Amino acid sequence: MKTLKLNLSLTATQKQFMDADADEVLFGGAAGGGKSYGQLADALVFALRYPKSRQLILRRTFGELEHSIIFTSLQFYPAKAAKYRASAHTWEFLNGSLIEFGYCAAEKDVLRYQGAEYDTIRFDELTHFTEDQYTYLISRIRGVNAYPKQIKSSTNPGGIGHSWVKRRFIDGHTPSEKFLDQETGNTRIFIPSFVQDNVFLMRADQNYQRRLLQLPEAERKALLYGQWDIFDGQVFTEWRNAPEEYDTRRWSHVIRPFPIPKEWRRFRTFDFGYAKPFAVSWYAVDQDGRAYNYRELYGCTGEPDTGVRWTAARIAEKIREIEEKEEKGCTITGFADPAIWNSTGSEEGSIAEMMEKKGVYFEKGKNDRLAGKMQVHYRLAFDDEGLPMLYIFQNCKNMIRTLPQLRYDSVNPEDVDTRQEDHLYDALKYFLMSNPLPSRMPKKPKTTLYNPLAEEKIHSYGRFIL
Repeated sequence: MKTLKLNLSLTATQKQFMDADADEVLFGGAAGGGKSYGQLADALVFALRYPKSRQLILRRTFGELEHSIIFTSLQFYPAKAAKYRASAHTWEFLNGSLIEFGYCAAEKDVLRYQGAEYDTIRFDELTHFTEDQYTYLISRIRGVNAYPKQIKSSTNPGGIGHSWVKRRFIDGHTPSEKFLDQETGNTRIFIPSFVQDNVFLMRADQNYQRRLLQLPEAERKALLYGQWDIFDGQVFTEWRNAPEEYDTRRWSHVIRPFPIPKEWRRFRTFDFGYAKPFAVSWYAVDQDGRAYNYRELYGCTGEPDTGVRWTAARIAEKIREIEEKEEKGCTITGFADPAIWNSTGSEEGSIAEMMEKKGVYFEKGKNDRLAGKMQVHYRLAFDDEGLPMLYIFQNCKNMIRTLPQLRYDSVNPEDVDTRQEDHLYDALKYFLMSNPLPSRMPKKPKTTLYNPLAEEKIHSYGRFIL
């Protein structure tokens, strides 16, 4: 019988990732933070600690897997504890544990793991995967043993999965704090890591950070600063959703809800949809002209950009139901897409007329796309104090999800691509064009990099019986 004493050199964030006990863990956010090494170190400790355990480590393609994860594992996995089987792409441990390397280049590749059972599945570069691939593979986490069952992922911002990963782990949640997803019952945590955390890389390649600084703005903010609210082609690069500022209301467009004072002016805006989602937003305006999106009604099935197929009459009835809960004496002015006054060819009249029969009235909004887009820019711009002229309440989840995702049109690069989920954005423009602002020069918050470690620490994981 052999024993192995395991000592690993880890950064503080790598150690935090390894110790995380949430059902779903995401590690990273910037380039050079030591994510892949942290994944492999965690997988090694798990395999040694839990005999006959099974783990799966995934990349999108086998080439990426071979040149990063597999290559790195060969550098430090102890030969006295395990043997690498190249033909099977597995590490086989003397205690019966197995670490399998896999890939999912195509959507259907997840089916190769049908029927498999794993204690832990690890995604390296999670944003390279689709949400369907991720959720399918969650079902492979199972087994009768009492070992921890987790999905542990690492990634940078960007990639085809940027939006869903951001929605699942980042939006509205405080970094490094575990939270409960009420829908699935799973706990999740996002542990940020930056190149400044990785003292090993900083010492070995002192010019790495300087090279990241030379990248284009979107890539630089993603890879150096780990910012999730910016990407290539993004229209509203001013957007910032900072949970730590929800109460201060500085340098964040998303804030915590509060009771709307009765004297503030109130507005309702509407963009009709049937097969596509309809969008109703409510805004309040304070004495300084600052707008607050305090409520939304979004006709989406839950699948992005898929409508619930409500009639105009049913939408109007729901609006009436909601507004009857407003304080007595409040006047709400409505603005809508001028298209709802067009004839529908039915005896019931236009969409606007159908809604008027239910007691819901609108004025025609101004449908100038470029002028409306510029009004959004002006409203999102921060002043010297970090205050914008437009806030979004935390409960307006669909606006928070869709507005920062909007991209420019490839044919008309000055305008938003209308093939996207832009319904709440359109409703926002009708409101802003009724309350236009002059142009404003945007200010940016000072970027504070994560405080680097003074030195690395050697973490001992004790002796393992092989």
